[in-house]
Amino acid sequence: MPADQIGGFYEQECQVCHGPSLEGTAQGSALVGTALSGEESIEALTRSIAEGAPTRGMPAWRETLTASRIRSLALYILEKRARPPSENDYGLGPLPIVPGHVMASEEHDFRLETLAENILHPYGVAALPNGDILLTERTQGLRVVSAKGEISAPVRGTPRIYTDGVIRGYTYTGLGWMLDVAIHPEYEKNGWIYLSYGDRCSDCNAISRSSGEPVSMVALVRGRIKDGKWTDQEELWQADHTAYSGGTELAVGARIAFDEKGYVYLTIGARDDYERAQDLRWPDGKILRLHDDGQIPKDNPFADTKGALPEIWSLGHRNAQGLEYDPHGGLLWSSEHGPRGGDEGNVILAGHNYGWPRVSLGMEYDGSPIGQGKPHGLDPETLEAPRIDWTPSLGVSGIDFYEGEAFPKWAHNLMVGTLSRNEVHRVVIRNGQATHSEVLIRDLGRIRDLAVGPRGRVYLLLEHGQGSRLVSILPVATLPVATLKPSH
Repeated sequence: MPADQIGGFYEQECQVCHGPSLEGTAQGSALVGTALSGEESIEALTRSIAEGAPTRGMPAWRETLTASRIRSLALYILEKRARPPSENDYGLGPLPIVPGHVMASEEHDFRLETLAENILHPYGVAALPNGDILLTERTQGLRVVSAKGEISAPVRGTPRIYTDGVIRGYTYTGLGWMLDVAIHPEYEKNGWIYLSYGDRCSDCNAISRSSGEPVSMVALVRGRIKDGKWTDQEELWQADHTAYSGGTELAVGARIAFDEKGYVYLTIGARDDYERAQDLRWPDGKILRLHDDGQIPKDNPFADTKGALPEIWSLGHRNAQGLEYDPHGGLLWSSEHGPRGGDEGNVILAGHNYGWPRVSLGMEYDGSPIGQGKPHGLDPETLEAPRIDWTPSLGVSGIDFYEGEAFPKWAHNLMVGTLSRNEVHRVVIRNGQATHSEVLIRDLGRIRDLAVGPRGRVYLLLEHGQGSRLVSILPVATLPVATLKPSH
């Protein structure tokens, strides 16, 4: 069997008509370099393959192929139709230039402005009410960027982080990192700042003792910043050491969000043993729900389930890289990495199961079906389908809902960052469903996270190997920042 099973199937069954590179032949139409006969979406292409085109000699493949194989074939074609990967997709090559001209979109013209440069391995960003910005660097910690673009030294006294990661290919890998940052909904009254980080230890569980390597797990704390120092720290959530894993923290999620009642939510990615995402004894592949002080709510869906972690709110998540509450629609949303295809936008509901690793709209990286094509065995009453299917994968990252005066026609829209596509998307949400999507920005670097500020400016954390940056989306008439000071 070839390394790419679905590519091998195309070679066997499709290339005689459509060509080895999908360029078309005398017997069949081209599938690249030209418009498709129908809509260019995974749903439309899947339907076209299933139903065939008898008048053009194309068989109805639903007679001989499973639905998952047909969808995988549609994904393969869309992958080939997409632009070839560039160095920028991986944060390599020359540093992209932030354009100085006015940029147009469907509803508003806007411009971009660089607030801070030379940021190292960024992860999270949060806007403060006074116009300042908090951002995290995985190996440096927490910094404050003023509204004028002045960036502080790392805040002293935050949880310990480690700098011994290594570059593997184009990716910086490691564990024991500073991760996300968020502020309490009543920050102006209480000053609480929330941090997630990789709590790392050695010789602390069976994995670390057998491998001789350190292990880690996401932890959550809160504290305040006073005179450049982290103070008043409170530990809110930490797993038992038996749950700590080795390897990199690239897939830990660790995103923080609050709902309208002040509950705090934390995403925990599925790292090594994917089946843990379906096991209520482990935090992996879950979204947790806590009171703002770290206490576990008594009405959590598994609070009374024997053997379950009572902090679990939902399960079956692969790697939720974005998490945000929609104050207009009253729903908690996540953005989640699929495998090959199947990135998801999910509405997070109490006790619901999001399927991983048994169910996905994507396929394995070798083209084989998720779950080896076997019945998933999950309860259909609580199995929750994605509200948004991003296939082919965009590498979705941070999300936020637009609430502000700067761009009134974007009100209540979901802003979505992407890593592998270097894009910012604006998604219109109506009654818990996506009804329209627009790409606002392309090719400025990997969008690691984004946040909407109190005056409606959108802050983008752009990740690139030649120097990461904090950039804002502003109305055209806004005056530029007077000072730009690098962090290093």
